[in-house]
Amino acid sequence: MANKRKQITEEQRRDALQYVKDHPDLTMKECADNLGIGLSTLSRFKTQAKRSEDGEPEFIGSGHYTNPVEKENARLQKELKDALEALKILKKAISILGS
Repeated sequence: MANKRKQITEEQRRDALQYVKDHPDLTMKECADNLGIGLSTLSRFKTQAKRSEDGEPEFIGSGHYTNPVEKENARLQKELKDALEALKILKKAISILGS
């Protein structure tokens, strides 16, 4: 029989992170054991919370963004990165061909 994944709500995620903050004397592993979740799950919650605090776009999975503005921003950042890379290549080509 297939195992069913335990669904964890957003409120439970916040509570788990608050538990970790409230118990600095416990390791992440001990906190995860006390909460009945895996260490990797708790670590992922912490990473995702840090990302959202840093202003990085949150992903819903498979590269889907939580809102259209973040999606457009990511597209423009990628376009800028590609344009800068092309400019760098062209500058190298000009310096090689110009000599």
